[in-house]
Amino acid sequence: MAATETAVSRSMPKFFFSTYLNSLSQTPKKLKKRALATWTPDQELNKVRLRSGADMKRKLTWYDLVALGVGGMLGVGVFVTTGPVARKTAGPAVFISYIVAGLSALLSSLCYTEFSVEVPVAGGAFSYLRITFGEFVGYFAGANILMDYVLSNAAVSRSFTEYLSYAFGEGNPDSWRVKVDGLMEGYNMLDFPAVALIILLTICLCHSTKESSLLNLVMTIFHVVFFGFIIIAGFYKGSSDNLVKPAGGLAPFGVRGVLDGAAIVYFSYIGYDSVSTMAEEITNPSKSLPVGIVGSVLIVSALYCLMALSLCLLLPYNLIPEQGSFSAAFKMMGWKWASNVVGVGASLGIVASLLVAMLGQARYLCVVGRARLVPSWLAKVHPSTGTPLNATIFLGICQASVALFTELKIVIEIISIGTLVVFYLVANALIYRRYAIINGNPPFQVLLFLFLVSSSSLGFSLSWKLDLQWWNLPLFGFLTLSFTALFHRLVPCARRPENWSVPLMPWPAAMSIFLNVFLMGTLNAKAYKRFGIWSGMICLFYVVYGVHSTYRVEEMDNGGMENGDNNHVNNNNTQPIKVEIQVL
Repeated sequence: MAATETAVSRSMPKFFFSTYLNSLSQTPKKLKKRALATWTPDQELNKVRLRSGADMKRKLTWYDLVALGVGGMLGVGVFVTTGPVARKTAGPAVFISYIVAGLSALLSSLCYTEFSVEVPVAGGAFSYLRITFGEFVGYFAGANILMDYVLSNAAVSRSFTEYLSYAFGEGNPDSWRVKVDGLMEGYNMLDFPAVALIILLTICLCHSTKESSLLNLVMTIFHVVFFGFIIIAGFYKGSSDNLVKPAGGLAPFGVRGVLDGAAIVYFSYIGYDSVSTMAEEITNPSKSLPVGIVGSVLIVSALYCLMALSLCLLLPYNLIPEQGSFSAAFKMMGWKWASNVVGVGASLGIVASLLVAMLGQARYLCVVGRARLVPSWLAKVHPSTGTPLNATIFLGICQASVALFTELKIVIEIISIGTLVVFYLVANALIYRRYAIINGNPPFQVLLFLFLVSSSSLGFSLSWKLDLQWWNLPLFGFLTLSFTALFHRLVPCARRPENWSVPLMPWPAAMSIFLNVFLMGTLNAKAYKRFGIWSGMICLFYVVYGVHSTYRVEEMDNGGMENGDNNHVNNNNTQPIKVEIQVL
């Protein structure tokens, strides 16, 4: 008996290995069937959601969403990026960089809002793209947004340590970190307070969404009041001479510096999309989501611009410290007590932003797990707390690991490029969904328009980046406007979603495409190399795991039938998906 069991145990690894090799040999067939496979909104809302077991609990209202959006964005960017961008990239005109980035974020938020109202699930961009362009595009966007969350949260948690040191009167932002000489520069300052903060927030988020939201609401109210203090103190204590007197005036790095700065500070707007991931926990999604998403972007954009302006009023741009900028600026002005206050307020603001971001990232991963593109245990919702427990813990561990070693300068630009790529895809998906799926126009017409607009936007961006002859910029700008105007005139769009829709289509989505492509073009080559490596890794994971997992699940759901006509997953160009979406 023992010998038999031993023989069986030895044969099991060989069996699984041979089975997996056989599965890999069928990869082309599975890619052909799965990569462009789409779900209808009804399937995303019902069948896929059931894979999590328990439902998430609907307890959030519109003011919870506004607080989550504001809290999620405020601490992320202005305390982390304003100082470095003002000093090295845009100068005192950094507030204009925030305006440009805010406009792009507002246009993207409109696209998000229409999708989130029509498909109120926790998957955000992943779900929106999956029902429009298919499984692979949705997976690619979901993997990138998760990377952005993990890296940005890790970077922001390290900024928490810097501001906390100022709150306790320390003059050195690295005073609470441990230097390890044997590690590479940029990875050699171990940040244990950041790791402790992530662990505490992970425990809090595992307990309850509503209680976490109430905590965020209180902290966000305090945070906005605190922002008001910084703005008033900056305008009172600062001088307009600091905006124009330093060498180069308001924009010492020119228009190019302002726009390059906009691409970097776009990192500051990561957070509003977290609101869309709360869709399964909102009592009235169709009314609350538009207010929560658009309202939070508008509020935060105004506060960012005023905060950046107040910092540049306090000090000439070339004297602004890159670490703990606001606290250090007040200290250099002789207001040590204000420096301590700013340290406390900034630390609490960063905690609020981390709370929201970590709330959203777990829901993204939960829905990707429902689709079986990652192991299914990440999709489980705890029956008593109504939270995605496994996803929250897993991402908390990943985040803490990055925060322990990695400095902001290492990750900031790859975060921006990942976010811009996802927002670019969502804008494309909105146009395709509205014109090809809902209104039934030929898909080729819509795809041709998207290709032309993207190409002219890329031409404009490259002309700017490579500093080509002056006539290239107006040429490509004119082409973008002309393509959009012709499409608007020639391709009908009579039907619109019933609950909420982006006005003046296709202009807002087309301008979002243009701005996202342009801002991506301003980033440096190193960011693209890192993004390329990450993209290669996630594509490899899809080929060796994701496509096989989803293929197997769909085969099981259909009783093992191989016939594509019996598959409930529709092809992107088939009529049934159009009919189902029109009915919705």
